[in-house]
Amino acid sequence: MRTLRFITALLLAIVVFGAAHAQQANQKHPDKELFAFVLKLDSSWFSHFNKNIDSFSSYVDSSLEFYHDRGGLTFYADNIAAFKRMKAATPDLTRELLVETMEVYVIPNFGIVQIAQHRFCHKENGKMDCGVFKFIHTWKKTDQGWKVTRIISVDH
Repeated sequence: MRTLRFITALLLAIVVFGAAHAQQANQKHPDKELFAFVLKLDSSWFSHFNKNIDSFSSYVDSSLEFYHDRGGLTFYADNIAAFKRMKAATPDLTRELLVETMEVYVIPNFGIVQIAQHRFCHKENGKMDCGVFKFIHTWKKTDQGWKVTRIISVDH
């Protein structure tokens, strides 16, 4: 079952990245209102990541599946615990969305897919250490607001 989910997510990523690349020249931000909405969601969500991991977790749906090119597939409880451990071990870790890389698409009868890159930074040995990574987030409208249900994180 996990293998089938992973293959499905991988195929979705390939299709979305392929379609996004093919349409990038003429469709970078065709829906300015949707782009602004997702930018606001992302900014709000990660302002919590940079300050309070418990409120950050409120943006994550309990059905979360997180696909990571190094760590594999993990689920909600494991990820919430990992986010908390990561922030405890590296309290100065911050995340910045690279807005110029962001693309957003409506997924009919579900929500929104967000594709972009982000930069994570923290101090290590007195120097800033930063990395830029690619991601896909699927956002779903729920009774409790917009929640992330799938994360695909690659290029580590």
